[in-house]
Amino acid sequence: MAHHNAARDSDLIGEPAQAIAETAYDRRWAHDLLDSVRCAAVLMGLLHVIDWGADTLTSARAALWVALAVLLFVVLCPARVSAGQGWLASRRLLHPRRVRTDLLVSVRCLDGVSQRLVLRDAFGERVEVDPRVLVDNPDLWHRLHEDAHTSLARGTLVCGATALRLLSERIDRENAATVFKVSELD
Repeated sequence: MAHHNAARDSDLIGEPAQAIAETAYDRRWAHDLLDSVRCAAVLMGLLHVIDWGADTLTSARAALWVALAVLLFVVLCPARVSAGQGWLASRRLLHPRRVRTDLLVSVRCLDGVSQRLVLRDAFGERVEVDPRVLVDNPDLWHRLHEDAHTSLARGTLVCGATALRLLSERIDRENAATVFKVSELD
């Protein structure tokens, strides 16, 4: 479920339901989306040119190459991550997800081909976020970090303080490295 009932959420924590005007967004999302489109277009173009050069291009094969390019786009299409006071949302093509970050119950880091930070709230909602998005967007990280501390203080965050601490250390290291690089002190 992408959205919660605001009345239910506010009743749980004893705060009035209100819209928060300031929302932080992934600043690189548009660039990453354009890169996904470019990769899919290049693949489709190369496959068409190769088939055309080999004189084997048919309408069925052209449709297959288009379908393959669309599939590549779907795989590469980045999630649009945004955060406001008390929530974090991740929107994929067909899967919008939203968690209450001030009512987190667990935060886990999943390693594998691509790292993922998995956030779960008290309502059972779950969002997966690429940690790189938080590293590249201090506003998003700040919102999540502040609300995670609220969850910890309320006692709802029972699993994940270590994962958040490790992510915080990584972000601090990368920010320091960026400062040194920009200052030409590296």
